[in-house]
Amino acid sequence: MAQRPSKSGEPAADRAEGLTVEIRPWAGGTVLALLGDLDLDSIADLRAAVDRALTEPATVVVVDCAGLEFCDSTGLNALLRAKARAAVDGSRIELARPRPLILRMLELTGATDAFPIRDTVPA
Repeated sequence: MAQRPSKSGEPAADRAEGLTVEIRPWAGGTVLALLGDLDLDSIADLRAAVDRALTEPATVVVVDCAGLEFCDSTGLNALLRAKARAAVDGSRIELARPRPLILRMLELTGATDAFPIRDTVPA
């Protein structure tokens, strides 16, 4: 796998690649905090977390993107599929605090129309 440059432009050799998903319940549903890269190698981790979060119908899953450093087309597709799956039982997926790079990708693909985007994460 190719190494992505860090903010300084140098390869991010000291940063572990992959995705960590932290799951935290809140009164209206579940917060999934994504840390790292959402790509072909890590979408299974997102799917597993979404499956766990959607065990109850009519719930809200807030995907906290503040720690998401990279998202490719397969990652975006996984988020869109999660949204479609949630809608089947009256649940919804919302995105929170996307970094500028992630927000730009969402805007360019029209995905900002597909997801409610929050400035904060539920407490």
